[in-house]
Amino acid sequence: MTVTNVDKDVDHLTLTLVADFTAPVERVWRLWADPRLLERWWGPPAYPATFEEHDLTPGGEARYYMTGPEGEKYGGWWRITSVTPPTSLEFTDGFSDRDGRPDPEMPATTVRMTLTGHDGGTRMELRSVFDSREQMDRLAGMGMFEGLEAAVGQMDDVLAG
Repeated sequence: MTVTNVDKDVDHLTLTLVADFTAPVERVWRLWADPRLLERWWGPPAYPATFEEHDLTPGGEARYYMTGPEGEKYGGWWRITSVTPPTSLEFTDGFSDRDGRPDPEMPATTVRMTLTGHDGGTRMELRSVFDSREQMDRLAGMGMFEGLEAAVGQMDDVLAG
């Protein structure tokens, strides 16, 4: 399994996922930078993502939806705050309504992804920061933690293919 550690820190309102890959940093970066590769792992296995917009520049946005097993669609968005290819990406991650606009009723998180060389491969750290304990509990109750771990668990297959 790719995921080597998941730390849920309720005192600091963070979820930190660490994953190790045998691929070099530049190759793992492509899984974020190429929307067609990103679609192959972003989202739990039964909820594949389709990225309609993917601008990984500061101030840029990504818009996507995940399609569930019964054809239901769940929208999401990223607002890019910082990007340093091929080692880091920071963004706000949220849910969108049926028209693709950010849903103000749903929580958004701040995410920082970093890639570093590790044991001849790459270590990815993905840290989500929540605004409040209530927000963290709400997203945990929606299955975010398990979904993220399952999504990242698909990255090895994409790297192999």
